[in-house]
Amino acid sequence: MKRKPPSADPVQDAPQVSAPQHAAAGAPAVAHSLRIAGRQMGARRTALTLLRVNQKNGFDCPGCAWPEGDERHTAEFCENGAKAVAEEATTRRVTRRFFDEHPVTDLAGRSGYWLGQQGRLTEPMYLPEGGEKYRPISWEDAFSLIAEELGALTSPDEAVFYTSGRTSNEAAFLYQLFAREFGTNNLPDCSNMCHESSGSALTETLGVGKGSVLLEDLHRADLIVVAGQNPGTNHPRMLSALEKAKANGAKIITVNPLPEAGMERFKNPQTPRGLVAGGTPLTDLFLQIRIGGDQALFRTLGRLLLEREGALDEEFIRAHTHGFEEYAEAARAADWDETLAATGLEREEIEQALEMVLASRRTVVCWAMGLTQHKHSVPTIREVVNFLLLRGNIGRPGAGVCPVRGHSNVQGDRTMGIFERPAPEFLDALEREFGITAPREHGYDVVRAIRALRDGEAKVFFAMGGNFVAASPDTEVTEAAMRRARLTVHVSTKLNRSHCVTGARALILPTLGRTERDVQPGGEQFVTVEDSMGMVHASRGRLAPAGEALLSEPAIVARLARAVLGSGSVVPWEELSADYGRIRDRIARVVPGFEDFNARVARPGGFALPHAPRDERRFPTATGKANFTAAPVEYPQLPEGRLLLQTLRSHDQYNTTVYGLDDRYRGIRNGRRVVLVRPEDAAALGLPDGSYADLTSEWRDGTERVARGFRVVHYPTARGCAAAYYPETNVLVPLDATADTSNTPASKSVVVRLTPSAAEG
Repeated sequence: MKRKPPSADPVQDAPQVSAPQHAAAGAPAVAHSLRIAGRQMGARRTALTLLRVNQKNGFDCPGCAWPEGDERHTAEFCENGAKAVAEEATTRRVTRRFFDEHPVTDLAGRSGYWLGQQGRLTEPMYLPEGGEKYRPISWEDAFSLIAEELGALTSPDEAVFYTSGRTSNEAAFLYQLFAREFGTNNLPDCSNMCHESSGSALTETLGVGKGSVLLEDLHRADLIVVAGQNPGTNHPRMLSALEKAKANGAKIITVNPLPEAGMERFKNPQTPRGLVAGGTPLTDLFLQIRIGGDQALFRTLGRLLLEREGALDEEFIRAHTHGFEEYAEAARAADWDETLAATGLEREEIEQALEMVLASRRTVVCWAMGLTQHKHSVPTIREVVNFLLLRGNIGRPGAGVCPVRGHSNVQGDRTMGIFERPAPEFLDALEREFGITAPREHGYDVVRAIRALRDGEAKVFFAMGGNFVAASPDTEVTEAAMRRARLTVHVSTKLNRSHCVTGARALILPTLGRTERDVQPGGEQFVTVEDSMGMVHASRGRLAPAGEALLSEPAIVARLARAVLGSGSVVPWEELSADYGRIRDRIARVVPGFEDFNARVARPGGFALPHAPRDERRFPTATGKANFTAAPVEYPQLPEGRLLLQTLRSHDQYNTTVYGLDDRYRGIRNGRRVVLVRPEDAAALGLPDGSYADLTSEWRDGTERVARGFRVVHYPTARGCAAAYYPETNVLVPLDATADTSNTPASKSVVVRLTPSAAEG
């Protein structure tokens, strides 16, 4: 039975607020998951679908990239994973009649939540130049239109090929192969907006831009530091791993400007203790750090370790590291007054953390966007590496770096070559395998792609998944840039904001989702993904496709390539898209670590990619060793009367996909336009709880950006800090406010002033 979506766009600026919660999951999470899944899929479809999520013979959750253990529960999914599956496996459908009833101007006025609730896209749609409505178009005509626009470009570099982290390994490999045979490295992806800072820092210091731990290492750790991360909402299954670590004796330090319910107490819904006995306290020490103060914290911990006799792993430092003396000189100069100003912490709190570090032989540091989206993010993550190197916590079981990725295959897409700055060795291998000539000049990342569109230097934008407009910074600039394009194309499963902000012409190309059966001329297919810890495994959908006209992502890329490149292409596109095993054979010969790919991925649970620092204590850096670094300590400076704003997700949200209007762990319901402010800071600004404020960001060039009508919520944030949801506050993030080296938008440290608003909900 087809389920009806909401017909009217609900009001989103009149939130109801209660006290925040102090525990995550439990029976309410189960009930909420099943309620949303039931509305989208119905009871029988819900049961059949959710029992296949993250199973060895099932499909990979389209949500986060948290890994699965070898032994799996019957219900191997979390609340937000269930919501992600329900959104994709919904029985709601968007047909040509819907587009006939809703002009683009109407869609542009709707919320992202309303757009997503309409259901699955079922056939290709085309918005002609000057047109008011999308209309149906055949696949053949759609590909011809794209070929026409790409063929009219002066240079291949006038095209941008974006990728979302949900794209499979097979589709990503074909996509980057097409872009490079076409002649460009303009392959921005969502990594540019999240963990690019992690990759930059880890490549320089350890030689591999990925985490160095496996799931078993978390279980074996003595100490886990969780910094700038909210697992209870963003990676709920991580809480199970932390609970297991606690059962094995681990201690946990949480470093965050906001207290988060999941890190306080976890009520595991798969255990009697979690459902009825109160759950498990997780955090042993909460360091409520000022936004952007993490580098100063880890630098000072390094200084204290240097001063404590016997604290260092001197044998490891001597045999496996480079640059220790320069680092040690900088660390010994760390100033307590500056550290306390940067972090907002008390000296006693940092000294308590030190004692926990000294008591641990095996330490893991986990982090997410709270560390990666600042101007000084790359030096901050280098400082995390310094901290771990001092005690030999790289390449030791139960220890290491753990950047927790977001989308389910964002790490795999990068492994497959979705990168605007590819390694020459990768391009050499691609050329040998396919006989193409790959471009060598670096392409555009996300920020540079927006600038190129804005300045008329890019004219065609093609997105393989994602919601680029809503995910990107500086909303007004991004939207104006997209509207300058000659053609915008989005391969999508559902409607989103990016379909409403178009170039002169626009296409929506509907595709299969993870949950759906994929049958090609070579038979039924499966795809593969790489999780946040470098494990590669198969994903097999079982549901009937949402529409007869849907194509898989590999099929879309292959048909696009043939239409654009013609018979002159040396790549056997039809052969590859007919049988994904042939794609994997090619990957095996191009990408290191994927040798004998088809045989290895056929094993239940898949396989781990090699990681030299973890596996061999070998560091493929320029020095051949793990590199200490000694960057100056930085932290955001805050003018009088201003606050530091971080953008974040609500609990009913995954990236730009909004599942509902509640954030129950923070006590917020029926609304998203809220700003969380410490009561003392709000009082100093004359903003009572429940009043409304306009948020104005200030940038060094004097330009101001405004987000209006946000309900002020008095909340226990760090002093001088505030928080609000994205994408509503992306408008406040300047396009040029980016991290040094990685160019990641600095969405976690925006200087804002709050002024009373005329809005009243």
